[in-house]
Amino acid sequence: MSKDVKIRPLGSKVLLVPDKAEEKTAGGLVLPPSSIDDQKPETATVLKLGDGKLKDGTYDFKVKVGDRVYFKKYSPDELEVDGEKYLLVDGEDILAVLD
Repeated sequence: MSKDVKIRPLGSKVLLVPDKAEEKTAGGLVLPPSSIDDQKPETATVLKLGDGKLKDGTYDFKVKVGDRVYFKKYSPDELEVDGEKYLLVDGEDILAVLD
């Protein structure tokens, strides 16, 4: 996981560390750098959680720090802090936890 990041998500937002784009296909073909840059990751690891949405008097998130998740492809906001890339998504845009 990454070092302590100076980003604190608010509300129902979740801070993610994106997975690296594959440099080879499943068949072993090497992808050119321009093709890798165009791929938007759809999986990432949860780094921090916001305050959450109030549900019956308690804050409720379906994910926890360290979970590897699958999210809507075009939903995240991309951030760069100290040369590291991060994604900020709404908790509702996380579709599944990968086991």
